[in-house]
Amino acid sequence: MADCCSAPGLMPFEQALESMLRNITSVKETEKVLIHEALGRVTATVIQSPLNVPPHHNSAMDGYAFALSSLEKSNTLSLAGRSMAGEPFQGKCEAGQCIRIMTGAKMPEGCDTVEMQENCKSDDSGNITFLEPKKLGANVRSAGEDIAQGDTVFDAGRKLSAVDVGVLASLGVPTVEVYRKVTVALISTGDELKLPGETLTEGDIYESNSFALEAMLKKLDVNVLKLGIIEDDKEAIRDAFIQADRDADAVISSGGVSVGDADYTKEVLDELGEIDFWKIAMKPGKPFAFGKLANSVFFGLPGNPVSAMVTAHMLAVPALIKMQNSKNTAPMRLTVKTVTDLRKAPGRMDFQRGVLTTSASGEMEVTSTGSQGSGILTSLSMANCYIVLPAEQGRVSAGEMVTVQLFDSIISH
Repeated sequence: MADCCSAPGLMPFEQALESMLRNITSVKETEKVLIHEALGRVTATVIQSPLNVPPHHNSAMDGYAFALSSLEKSNTLSLAGRSMAGEPFQGKCEAGQCIRIMTGAKMPEGCDTVEMQENCKSDDSGNITFLEPKKLGANVRSAGEDIAQGDTVFDAGRKLSAVDVGVLASLGVPTVEVYRKVTVALISTGDELKLPGETLTEGDIYESNSFALEAMLKKLDVNVLKLGIIEDDKEAIRDAFIQADRDADAVISSGGVSVGDADYTKEVLDELGEIDFWKIAMKPGKPFAFGKLANSVFFGLPGNPVSAMVTAHMLAVPALIKMQNSKNTAPMRLTVKTVTDLRKAPGRMDFQRGVLTTSASGEMEVTSTGSQGSGILTSLSMANCYIVLPAEQGRVSAGEMVTVQLFDSIISH
């Protein structure tokens, strides 16, 4: 593969994403899991309803069930019994009768309408007087109103949410066929890196990228294989990448993809696979690598923390979603007014960090989190959106309209 770092110009962000997605292969293997283990998993088959939901006509209110035609002669009906949730009325409600009914209880035979108890009056003889005009079918939930038997409930490729799991339970479905989980290996290289809790010596820094990336990947619901910090030794780096390629579907490393990096990462990757080293017209995160090892795909992120997080979020995550067989959804974008000036030079698409709020007048507006340096991770932790500035955009003044992209669940709280 060509080394784009040596080529003039920068690859547009959209072109890089499209090129990468074209080269991603989704996992094929499937498994059956119990529905209480299905949260975040991706359906491998179409799921159709085996029954009506609800399974029978039922009451939406506590009150009285009756046939509306019974009120044509009198607004007072005799009470003939009761229907409770799980204990339906046995028999038929005849003309001139009504049935005491509770929310969710099955509609008795002969009844087509329910009146809430607040609009009814009972006497000592067990007669019920209806105080207001009625409408046929009022307060009745029809069988199959939510889901009809045979309906397609979820297509293949649906990433199951908490509500989706509840829907499966309401259908009486105990298991669901899903694609196996994707496994992602994380590699950090550098003699200067130390783990939190260790003592820093001169020139050392704490390694943070793998911790942030691991947290993001857990939200994506993939298996994370964390290989730790690998020393700047060619054989150690080679061994780590061989293990990662053997045990994972995707490998993510941070650092070592910039022009002039004095390490062994590029050298090892060139020997083990086909890797593109790109310069992308995006900020933060210009240096990025993507390619294939023998058994996995590789994402090489910049070393600066913000650059690593943004490129992972905007490039690696969509690729991993495709790998999961899930559907990529377009990010939520809005056009709002910026409260602050935004520094920007034409040339690269800029994903500045901002806080989207609603003003006292009810107008949505965005404020920059401040300094946008690629090493300032707090600029990302304080934000709830990206301020997306096109490549050709220059400086933006307060009061101008800008595009914001809301953070999704992968990167937000």
